[in-house]
Amino acid sequence: MGDPGITPLSPSHTQQNDTDQVPSGPSFVVVVAIDFGTTSSGYAYAFTKEPECIHTMRRWEGGDPGVSNQKTPTTILLTPDRKFHSFGYAARDFYHDLDPSESKQWLYLEKFKMKLHTTANLSIETDLHAANGKRVKAIDIFAYALAFFKEQAIKELSDQTGGEFDNNDVRWVITVPAIWKMPAKQFMREAAYKSGLVSRENPEQLIIALEPEAASIYCRKLRLHQMVDLGTNTTQNGCSPTENVGCAITQAKEHVRRNRQSRTFMVENVIGELWAELEEGDRYVVVDCGGGTVDLTVHQIRLPEGHLKELYKASGGPYGSIGIDYEFEKLLCKIFGQDFIDQFKIKRPAAWVDLMIAFESRKRAAAPERTNPLNINLPFSFIDYYKKFRGHSVEHALRKSNVDFVKWSSQGMLRMNPDAMNSLFKPTIDHIIQHLTELFEKPEVSDIKFLFLVGGFAESLLLQQAVQDMLQGRSRIIIPHDVGLTILKGAVLFGLDPSIIKVRRSPLTYGVGVLNRFVEGKHPPEKLLVKDGTRWCTDVLDTFIAADQSVALGELVKRSYTPAKPSQQVIVIHVYCSEKEKVGFISEPGVRKCGTLRLDVSGTESTAPRREIQTLMQFGDTEIRAMAVDVSTGRTVKASIDFLSH
Repeated sequence: MGDPGITPLSPSHTQQNDTDQVPSGPSFVVVVAIDFGTTSSGYAYAFTKEPECIHTMRRWEGGDPGVSNQKTPTTILLTPDRKFHSFGYAARDFYHDLDPSESKQWLYLEKFKMKLHTTANLSIETDLHAANGKRVKAIDIFAYALAFFKEQAIKELSDQTGGEFDNNDVRWVITVPAIWKMPAKQFMREAAYKSGLVSRENPEQLIIALEPEAASIYCRKLRLHQMVDLGTNTTQNGCSPTENVGCAITQAKEHVRRNRQSRTFMVENVIGELWAELEEGDRYVVVDCGGGTVDLTVHQIRLPEGHLKELYKASGGPYGSIGIDYEFEKLLCKIFGQDFIDQFKIKRPAAWVDLMIAFESRKRAAAPERTNPLNINLPFSFIDYYKKFRGHSVEHALRKSNVDFVKWSSQGMLRMNPDAMNSLFKPTIDHIIQHLTELFEKPEVSDIKFLFLVGGFAESLLLQQAVQDMLQGRSRIIIPHDVGLTILKGAVLFGLDPSIIKVRRSPLTYGVGVLNRFVEGKHPPEKLLVKDGTRWCTDVLDTFIAADQSVALGELVKRSYTPAKPSQQVIVIHVYCSEKEKVGFISEPGVRKCGTLRLDVSGTESTAPRREIQTLMQFGDTEIRAMAVDVSTGRTVKASIDFLSH
């Protein structure tokens, strides 16, 4: 048996666009967006009085030569007694300098954001593993990271305004992948409450923004000199079309390098030239390639205001650039043995981190036309530890492993020829291309005018080439110059005007289990329940919203419920979800319980013979919200939806 006895009192779906019910929230002085990435993170802000002026954060101490450090690595270091020590480059450098015997006691974490995407039953109790194998609570790590960004941003705002800046004047925006499920979004919000970024009493102060949506908003503002257009076949800036990719990117990097000293970015209030070419109803795809995930969103333009409408629910998967790191690790296991690599990671965690940093900078040099080999420094402790572990040299292992295209150079480096490096990219890029190919076959995704390639991984020339080969001129590929900051800047713009995206698609079907009057011939006999002489059908899914259904911003779904007993203090209603569009019963395959709706009806007792609690759920936003009213007294009932407790 499913849920016992909630009987819906109201008709099944009353949709309303009474946006006047949605609180407009307080006014803020500044919007600060945090792009909490899998591999790197950063913040940017704009004052509401000068929305066209976006400031990216201060330069970070430390940083890699040759890698632009407008963001800092998403790495965090805790002391042996689990207190926060440092974040980003500072964490990496400090950990690197620790003595190997000491470093085993410290807790170093990197690339941990993916855990929120891959954990099936995410909860406040979910654990993460530090580099030394010790477990820590994920919520603590995320809260520490957000607290770090809060402190950095408030300090910078105080310096700018010449006084103590009040956190209540900040509207915070945190970006998450659009393909994340509700529990992961709620987890981010809980971490924000825990970090002191915002308080539970004032949830409107924090907006969860979807990464490709943020990119989409930013791309509307692009001027021609701020992007590379891979779709043009003419010679541009003296480069022929075949060299166009590499040449244009080199120039873009030079442009970004020159502008990097200034951290203020002007967003003109005009619509970019590219956008001027778009007409009512034109469609474009944003492909956000990050460290952990690839996120695809299809938007359609609605004029005159240029609002955006999502045409197809966000799709994608865990195909970010860290997939290439895993392939490199697999290659090392093939050469030196899985047993050695596992031991080395635990015994020399800091040296392992060094090796992966060395690989990272070489990874960025991979390109389709490259002919000369790429050298990767092996840390001395790797060479040394291998000799102790196996009794023979690294060079011997390479000769014996007969892995093609990887040699040992006389300077003590791993020498990979370009084919070897490109083969590490192949599985990840193949996933992305397969996903794009499937997306372009959907009827909603025909006639795509532009494909915007954004996110840090979009800088990869191999990925750009693969996307070009797949599209074969069906739509123009646009890459913003500062591709790694696109999401961050778009998130600031979104925080300044969250109503810019007017229509979204629901990724899942949501509803609750209810009893309906049993109809002979329509309902299956095994669902019959007789109660006080009335025949009921159990386990019926009362659908609030169906998968891939269009939902307007501020659209409300209304339901009325009645407590089973007059004295009842709390009504707990299980929320079910499914990837299928049409669901009849909560017992069908693929339907799972994904959350609970709690209505606190204490203190609303009345003399009315039957209490009716009217519930309003809002679905058109990046998060699902609930509000409720006791109809007979008109009093507000505390309502909350929880996707994290099981």
